[in-house]
Amino acid sequence: MIDVQANPYTYNLDPEATALVVIDMQRDFIEPGGFGAALGNDVARLAAIVPTVARLLDLFRRLGWPIVHTREAHLPDLSDCPPSKRLRGDPPLRIGDVGPMGRLLVRGEPGHQILPELAPKPGELVVDKPGKGMFWATGLHETLEARGLTHLVFAGVTTEVCVQTSMREANDRGYACLLIEDATESYFPAFKAATLAMIQAQGGIVGWTTPFASLHAALAKEEGRG
Repeated sequence: MIDVQANPYTYNLDPEATALVVIDMQRDFIEPGGFGAALGNDVARLAAIVPTVARLLDLFRRLGWPIVHTREAHLPDLSDCPPSKRLRGDPPLRIGDVGPMGRLLVRGEPGHQILPELAPKPGELVVDKPGKGMFWATGLHETLEARGLTHLVFAGVTTEVCVQTSMREANDRGYACLLIEDATESYFPAFKAATLAMIQAQGGIVGWTTPFASLHAALAKEEGRG
């Protein structure tokens, strides 16, 4: 096991059973003209974490450890998008409507794609999910179980919605979860801060959090062996 300095206490990482999960680093959430911007959000906040997420991906690739990318989007006929989700709020454009990057949150459209600088490499798992959490209607748990993975390192957006939902789902399924604090972001700073506090609360009731530098330092010896 590898000790990673984290909050609320040391995270014990298993190098034989750890995967990186990068949640929804898609154009629709991070670039102007996508779904996030259609909701009136400042997408530049999310774009700011891209270099750190890229460094995290590079670290796992050098180590040869598994990587999972998720994308939130729906089938073109929206049969997997409940009306309660599509009709919520009063945005100028809704899921399935045509925006500058094609139909919003629809599989196969330009906005559905992961940012080019974070694009998956061959052999990395890409999971399309219709909900906020990465396990709902995806079969991902069975895939991770089959590969003997028990520890998950999380990054991505947004901290309080898809990242937190996926971490909570993973925690309930027995995974030991670590969120990289500077590799996740929210459109709302207070929401990110609150989510980190909730994850760490009660002795790490959902998991652990740490900055990328702490993870990198802990894995330096493993990286040297690679």
